[in-house]
Amino acid sequence: MEATQSPHPYVPRDLELPGYVPVLLSQLTILGVYGTASVLVVFFIWFISGRSPKRPTVDRILMCWWAFTGLTHMILEGYFVFSPEFYKDKSAFYLSEVWKEYSKGDSRYVGRDSAIVTVEGLTAVLEGPACLLAVYAIAKAKSYSHILQFAISLGQLYGTAVYFITALLEGDNFAASPLYYYTYYVVMNSFWIVIPTAISVRCWKKTCAAFNNQGQKKEKSR
Repeated sequence: MEATQSPHPYVPRDLELPGYVPVLLSQLTILGVYGTASVLVVFFIWFISGRSPKRPTVDRILMCWWAFTGLTHMILEGYFVFSPEFYKDKSAFYLSEVWKEYSKGDSRYVGRDSAIVTVEGLTAVLEGPACLLAVYAIAKAKSYSHILQFAISLGQLYGTAVYFITALLEGDNFAASPLYYYTYYVVMNSFWIVIPTAISVRCWKKTCAAFNNQGQKKEKSR
């Protein structure tokens, strides 16, 4: 006797998801909670970082970014990696609902594509904590701050490149509709291209300037 296939909204339509439970929370609720939580994190870091009047505005903005992206990596992506059957959840648990909804833009998540699980696993376990370390490094003006930010940004760019390239190699047909494709897959992920690129360029310039200054000091001391 063949097992009955639970209907789902994902592409390809023949993707096997036995025991699938439809999204129980509305799209507005899912996006609203994520947006509100993100704003609260940014506001909190902005407020705390502002207690030092000498701290540059750029550093405060970077602290907000690293806190936001670090928590996103660790909480959202971490849950995905360690919850392979999130699509079966019947309790309307928020994190499982997030991935049921996001999978409409990229079904490789609900289908547990090996490349996706690998990239997200490394991101959650390595880059997530590193992002929070970057917040600390900036706050304390640590000497390794720019090198750390540069390394994390390159890691994010590499992960995003693998994410998009593997989709293209596999046909780039994982979205339930053009709306989900451009909203979830393209727009949401574009932040992890534009911002890490800008940070990488800034950190590269800062690091080069530091080495140049060090070289000039050595020449003067001779």
